[in-house]
Amino acid sequence: RTGTLVGKKFVITGTLPTLGRDEAKQMIKKQGGSVGSSVSKETDYLVVGEKPGSKYDEARRLGTTIITEEEFLALVS
Repeated sequence: RTGTLVGKKFVITGTLPTLGRDEAKQMIKKQGGSVGSSVSKETDYLVVGEKPGSKYDEARRLGTTIITEEEFLALVS
C-alpha cells in the first residue's frame, strides 16, 4: 500500500465543518490509512469536529494526537 497515511489509524468524532464523515474516511483510505470506530492505544489520530463525545475524552486520556478537520486536510493533501 502506498500513500502518506500508510500504517496510521484514524478515528473521527463529532460533526466535521465541511467534510462528510464518509468523505473523510475515503480520503484516509485513499492515502493508505485505516479508520476505526473507537479510540484505543493503537489509534494514531482523532479527527475532532463539533460536539465530540466520549471518544475525545478517551483520546485525551490515552495521549492520542487530536487534530481538527483543517489539520486533517493538511495531512491528506
